[in-house]
Amino acid sequence: MEKLFRNALALCLALFSLTTINAQQKRNMENTALLIIDVQNDYFPGGRMELSGAEQAANNTQKILEYFRKNSLPVVHVRHIAVNEGADFFLPESSGSEINAVVSPKAGEKVVIKHFPNSFRETDLLEYLQKKGIKKLVITGMMTDVCVDATTRAAFDLGFSNTVIGDATATRDRNLNGQTVKASEIQRSFLAGISALGNLYAGAVRTADFLAGQ
Repeated sequence: MEKLFRNALALCLALFSLTTINAQQKRNMENTALLIIDVQNDYFPGGRMELSGAEQAANNTQKILEYFRKNSLPVVHVRHIAVNEGADFFLPESSGSEINAVVSPKAGEKVVIKHFPNSFRETDLLEYLQKKGIKKLVITGMMTDVCVDATTRAAFDLGFSNTVIGDATATRDRNLNGQTVKASEIQRSFLAGISALGNLYAGAVRTADFLAGQ
């Protein structure tokens, strides 16, 4: 009987501890929104601007998205429509400009249309976040070194505290002075830079660590 009592007590303590951890994580997510940037078809295999690791980044973004939906936290999808002269991807009314089905918006989720790398420029994103009382952003999307970087730095300048989910972002190889810079190098460099000086612009974490509450 005594052993049974001890086992029951241990179980109760474990459940209490788990409840406390979940409650703490939810408290930490107050005034937080998820920002999904440009996870659009042209970045995937067969698209006009295929990225390295787009599918993995999208799958990780989906995991983060499911967490936000499960906890009834705000979600914002950003969709780029290219209107600049000479643009050859994300063209208006093209299938390539559509948000990929892996992270397709649900009814009631905000969709922001942008025309510049900075998601705040000439959009209603800032107004929407302010009306929602959002102070913190969790950021995923594409491309790491262009729209994700531009938006994260702009968000910091506007007073937001940011977390970038590093393995839920993607980019592609670049050319510099006739030499190829691999996408993996760009990923590391930009995530390291954006989180430098004590996470000045953003903390950079992995999907698994974020979901574990780290």
